[in-house]
Amino acid sequence: MKFSCNTGDLLQALHLVSRAIGTQQALPILGNILMKVEGKRCTVSATDLELSIITSFEANIENEGSITIPAKAIVNFAQYNNDAEVLLETSEGTQLKCTSKHAKTLIAGEAASEYPTISTVEKQTSFTLEADPLLHALHMVTFASTKTTLRPVLSGVYFRTEKGKLILVATDSYRLSEYKMPLQGGASDLSCIIPTKILEELKIILGARKGEKKSEGKEDKKEKDVIKESALKVEATMSKQQIEFQIGSTRLLSRLIDGKFPDYEQIIPKDTKTKVLFSTHELLVATRRMHYFAKEMNNNLTFHIAKGEARVMTPQTQAGRDEASLVVEKSGDDNKIALSSSYLLDFLGHTGDSNVEMRIVDSVHPAVFVAPQTPHCLHLIMPLRMQEE
Repeated sequence: MKFSCNTGDLLQALHLVSRAIGTQQALPILGNILMKVEGKRCTVSATDLELSIITSFEANIENEGSITIPAKAIVNFAQYNNDAEVLLETSEGTQLKCTSKHAKTLIAGEAASEYPTISTVEKQTSFTLEADPLLHALHMVTFASTKTTLRPVLSGVYFRTEKGKLILVATDSYRLSEYKMPLQGGASDLSCIIPTKILEELKIILGARKGEKKSEGKEDKKEKDVIKESALKVEATMSKQQIEFQIGSTRLLSRLIDGKFPDYEQIIPKDTKTKVLFSTHELLVATRRMHYFAKEMNNNLTFHIAKGEARVMTPQTQAGRDEASLVVEKSGDDNKIALSSSYLLDFLGHTGDSNVEMRIVDSVHPAVFVAPQTPHCLHLIMPLRMQEE
């Protein structure tokens, strides 16, 4: 194997795929990155046996071939090399010589045949999504999934289709996010649970591409249009046990989570007795301030809604207590409810809307939050026990 390439292209690809490498590898070789060159491209990939990331970039290839290299070693070489071009070639079968104008590094690797096979997804269902709406959907949903593996079905995001829309749902049983977005093609009968881990990686890739799109110059309109067009769509391919997302030259593969997602719709209140419209910024600032005291008492934050005012307060703690009076638009009955300041901060920190509406039935039913500018998204927070005043 022998090829030369742009150092920046190499580093970008290495950084991307190395995100699939876990901190604890079941096998030492899972700390490696697989490099394969053929035709006019270099393909790099990494896996932890659950998540796999594969990407490629253009290269000047003299001899085709492949090798697997410790990720830390090859990233270290590319990251601290100021030369624009690098030459990579295998030596004695399992060593990689990395040469540039001012550097010469030799890295001990292993034969590519020793690396676990990253199998392709056997296509049973496929669908296409717009990148920008998908990025926003993931931003508004993934944070609500559980961070533990005690209940695997809650450590992922539930994808299902309904009347031409794709519905994404995540919950940790104390809060829930639902987002509905248009579905462009295929998967008319879709129902699966996708690990949050792969969706977080997808978010990073889509976010980076969105940033590239914004910073594009006007030098080469043809190239610009190609980049822009490739960033607009996300192609998803599914089998019974796996899913693959393709964005341009990058692919993400993951196992699906086996199990049945909770019947979440039954906990979303069908009726609303009180609607309260808050300024997102004012509620966020007040909640941040009061969280200092609320966290001493199970993050308890009590809302008293009356007339055009919301009184928000923390319980009395050893550290003290806090209270805020917020001007709101209210419709319906006077009401009260206690919510987690931590969960409320999570939601408010993710929404980009200037106003949020809280819908309440009473103090024992969940509070539902929606943004008037984003009606296809809702967030639900389970109530806490009201503290005696």
